[in-house]
Amino acid sequence: MLKIALTGSIGMGKSTVGKMLQAMGVPLFDADAAVHALYARGGAAVEPLRAAFPEAVIDGAVDRAILSRLVLGKPAEIRRLEAIVHPLVGQVRQDFLAKAEAQGAPFVVLDIPLLFEGRGRSGVDAVVVVSAPAHKQRQRVLSRPGMTEEKFAAILAQQVPDAEKRRQADFIIDTGGTLDYTKNQVRDLVAKLEAMAEGRR
Repeated sequence: MLKIALTGSIGMGKSTVGKMLQAMGVPLFDADAAVHALYARGGAAVEPLRAAFPEAVIDGAVDRAILSRLVLGKPAEIRRLEAIVHPLVGQVRQDFLAKAEAQGAPFVVLDIPLLFEGRGRSGVDAVVVVSAPAHKQRQRVLSRPGMTEEKFAAILAQQVPDAEKRRQADFIIDTGGTLDYTKNQVRDLVAKLEAMAEGRR
């Protein structure tokens, strides 16, 4: 079973592309959704995070806005957070892969927001980078609730530049145009991945 990574900087349209892939029947592991579940009431990350960042847990769930404020721009705190959350996300991902394999999926897509910032390409067969012009990215991100110029700059400073991600990509999806334009690229991508998987058999 081929493992394809889907990544891209903040505001590039990765979630939109992920939803299109799912709508086309592609098994997709969404790291953000996994984190949301881990942070929700009863989630496996709540108690470890309560111990490390007590003020970030409200009413039995992790408040992402508070947690973000506690770690943003503080490398040591980010590492402490990652040491708790990454192994838990890794376990959810392993469960997803085992299920897809058992169902005979020819390939799966792993939505990994910080692929290049983290462990890089190890363990995946190809990388899809979602990209858009810088002005579109800026417009999308600054329209999000609670986003400021300062926060956007801090997030960008922690991410590998878009140009470098594009350089290392096996496939690029450009989300700078219409939704139909993006959907056509996603359809082409699925056809190429099916051919890759067929060639592997």
